[in-house]
Amino acid sequence: MSCDAVAVSALLWFAAYSPGQAAGPAPAVQQQPAAPASVAGEPLFQDIVKRARQLKTEAESYRKTLAGADTAATAKALKGFDAFSGKIGELSSLDMKGHLTLKARGAVDDLKCILRGISQDLPEKLTAVGAAKTIKDQDLALRDMVYLLNDNIEVITAPPQPAA
Repeated sequence: MSCDAVAVSALLWFAAYSPGQAAGPAPAVQQQPAAPASVAGEPLFQDIVKRARQLKTEAESYRKTLAGADTAATAKALKGFDAFSGKIGELSSLDMKGHLTLKARGAVDDLKCILRGISQDLPEKLTAVGAAKTIKDQDLALRDMVYLLNDNIEVITAPPQPAA
């Protein structure tokens, strides 16, 4: 590049600068939404987590009683299943209460929707356990129940995330 070309470039560059001219608007930057406050310390949600943990332990215990049995055999009667069923119904109601509580607060995060889904899924999983005809079906239904109860615990105790 010749010296004349460099001089012209410098002249144009300096000419474009005006000391009295205010800087233009800052470039737009998309702000990330703030994560919602955690509800894990609130009594309702602590109760949900406590109950879900207890029921998960019971469901895992039921699965242990099935271990080693012939998978094609007729499903076993599960000791205390009626009480277990009642507790699942109570947990389902608490999950719906949690959903409604968050909805009333105007929450826009995923937790309120997940709690509603779990509330609806718990009775379905319970029905599948009760309707199982074989040990294999019973074990699979209990496994699904354990996963759902674990999800119930983790969605409340996990750090909150901004709405998707």
